[in-house]
Amino acid sequence: MGRRSAPDQLDLFGAGTAGGSPPPRAKGVGPAAVPEEVVALGRELPAGFRMGPSSWSFPGWAELVYDRRYPEPRLAREGLAAVARHPLMRAVGLDRTHYAPVAAAELAVYAAQVPGDFRFLVKAHEALSLARWPDRPRYGRERGLGNPLFLDATYAAEEVVAPYVEGLGEKGGALLFQFAPQDLGSSEGFAAELHAFLAALPRGPLYAVELRNRELLTPRYAQALAAAGAVHCVNAHPRMPDVVTQARVAGVGAGGRPTVVRWLLGRGETYADAGRRFAPFDRLVAEDPPTRRALAHLFRTALGRGEEVLLTVNNNAEGSAPRSMARLAAELLRGVG
Repeated sequence: MGRRSAPDQLDLFGAGTAGGSPPPRAKGVGPAAVPEEVVALGRELPAGFRMGPSSWSFPGWAELVYDRRYPEPRLAREGLAAVARHPLMRAVGLDRTHYAPVAAAELAVYAAQVPGDFRFLVKAHEALSLARWPDRPRYGRERGLGNPLFLDATYAAEEVVAPYVEGLGEKGGALLFQFAPQDLGSSEGFAAELHAFLAALPRGPLYAVELRNRELLTPRYAQALAAAGAVHCVNAHPRMPDVVTQARVAGVGAGGRPTVVRWLLGRGETYADAGRRFAPFDRLVAEDPPTRRALAHLFRTALGRGEEVLLTVNNNAEGSAPRSMARLAAELLRGVG
């Protein structure tokens, strides 16, 4: 793969840089006319490197991802096919599965909208990763109570893993168990419980685990993942150590397993504040070059070992996921000879 240089201030989505005329408008949500600079970046990205947005229903992505502005509900229903036509987007996060299991038939609808080499990073139902139901109104009568489904491998296999496998097939990149900040006991006890859970799940899918309690990120946690063939999802988030530290402690890349990453939120930010400040997510508001460089280094290392990379990028990372991906792709390719 050739090496590409790109000026630091290159506006990869700037006015007047479109690579040709917009594609003919078809029925449904149409893709944007992407600048030639972005097309070139996509052409040079390694086949094993797949990145995409954490979600896709953002009207502010008009002329970045979509050919014009569409209502959010329509993008949620019809926008995925246009996302998959973007030259940098070979993956996407699927978050609705976090709040309730989704049937295989519904997942198959998503899979049918994307090409064969596209991958989904799918959140598992939160019931599996909450020791107690949070004391919030949406949990109704169960709020604040212990959760009997916590790390229940039978429930996971039947209600989460089976639909994931049946609905997405090879397009299922990873099934993610996200552990919100909570009291999960000692790091040793958590690692043992996690290993027992993961080891009891059906073989085949790649299982990824994401933490929000930094004290749980220990060598024993890494051993628990490795023994079950699972991976740590490196997450750029203020609650967690930097991405390089996470990768080192969690043994990311050991055994040739894929590197799974979510670039979520900048230091000192909250989702609520970032969402208000960054909307409508059409420009970079709070660029984070140190994280971008660290991620690029992590990915070059993984790719150099012949491993695959699966990355999703949130709008709240810098203000606009499509623009963050373009800058990250340019940074990655600078160091690839």
